[in-house]
Amino acid sequence: MSATTIRPPEPADVAWRTNPSKLSVVAAVGRRMVPYLIEATIIPTALFYVCLLTFELKWAIVAALVWTYAAIGRRLVTRSPISGLLLLATLGISVRTLLFLLSGNDFVYFLQPIMRTLATAAVFAASVCIGRPLIARFAGDFCPLTPELQCRTAIVQLFRRLTFLWAGVNALAAATTLTLLLTVPVAVFVITATVSAWIITCSGVVLTVSDAVRTARIEGLHTAIAPNGRLHAHVAPVHPAPGAMHSHDDEGLAADGATTHGIGV
Repeated sequence: MSATTIRPPEPADVAWRTNPSKLSVVAAVGRRMVPYLIEATIIPTALFYVCLLTFELKWAIVAALVWTYAAIGRRLVTRSPISGLLLLATLGISVRTLLFLLSGNDFVYFLQPIMRTLATAAVFAASVCIGRPLIARFAGDFCPLTPELQCRTAIVQLFRRLTFLWAGVNALAAATTLTLLLTVPVAVFVITATVSAWIITCSGVVLTVSDAVRTARIEGLHTAIAPNGRLHAHVAPVHPAPGAMHSHDDEGLAADGATTHGIGV
């Protein structure tokens, strides 16, 4: 009987963590997300809240707006990639500011992101219907996949499921935020809406990672966390076990077949 084994990483790749647990994957994705979230949401929200309590709404809007455009400008000057989260945050606050200037109504300013979140949920769902699930666009920010892997049927179906999941996440976040907007004071709303959005988003991340890891394992893919904390998925090479090629001829043929067609799990 023949057996197959996966060749261990080369010495230069010792720092890589192969086949990490789901908890490790969540931690790796979290480490990738945290800098984006700090830049795109936490800092502008903190600036907004401080200026809202210290001055008034218009200065809070200006502070958040200046930060997001400064973040975009810094990345353009340094030729660094601009994350999808930062682009969405910049677009959102720009539209909110424009609507506030046109209406002069505080309620309209806070209602707009709720409507935007609902629109985002609709866009996520619609992207699946037209065959271009948005999750495929954002996946590269957290776990790069080769074009060959992205075209696999199971991966395409994964992107569809996750896109529907995030349509639901956005719809739930919008409903929760609207409820808070209608029931609590503005100063309380800013904090509670942010915390609830984080809870909903983190729940979505955990579900996303669980589904992605399960699909990767079913597909025979191997995950690895690079020394810099970035998550990767790949097809690991499969090689005959030591001594397998020295057995009888029929066993040797079986080993050749396993080497050619097998995928390590």
